[in-house]
Amino acid sequence: MSKAHVYNRDHINTDEIIPARYLNTDDEQELAEHCMEGLDKDFVSKVAEGDVIVAGEDFGCGSSREHAVWAIRGAKVGTVIAKSFARIFYRNAINCGFYLIESADGPGQINDGDELEIDYKTGLIKDKTTGIDITFNPLPDFALGIINDGGLLEHIKKKM
Repeated sequence: MSKAHVYNRDHINTDEIIPARYLNTDDEQELAEHCMEGLDKDFVSKVAEGDVIVAGEDFGCGSSREHAVWAIRGAKVGTVIAKSFARIFYRNAINCGFYLIESADGPGQINDGDELEIDYKTGLIKDKTTGIDITFNPLPDFALGIINDGGLLEHIKKKM
């Protein structure tokens, strides 16, 4: 079960996910200490392992930086559910081995603090708090392979 952290906003950018002043490291644990700091200073004290960030359109827009994915992953967030993602952020997430859920309907139906159960394979989000089921298109097998292998570099190593 995952708790939802809802940000009813479009265009949450990478500087809000991990402010540029922290880009001097690639250590996920260090980055995690500042995850979402540009938007919610208290995020890291509220989030628990497996929790979910929920947002509107164009999540992860702005600078192309893997650090944004690393910060979220380092904070032990299970996934991000958004209406849409900036394409570079989306690809960075897959390349870093992190599953994102794109859902046009989900963000408008999920409330802050709702308990969610997610079936990544079938594309189903069960909101245990409200009883609503939300469907999404699961990632294709090639992307799942990259994610399951721990990211693109590990995937390539495994294939060689």
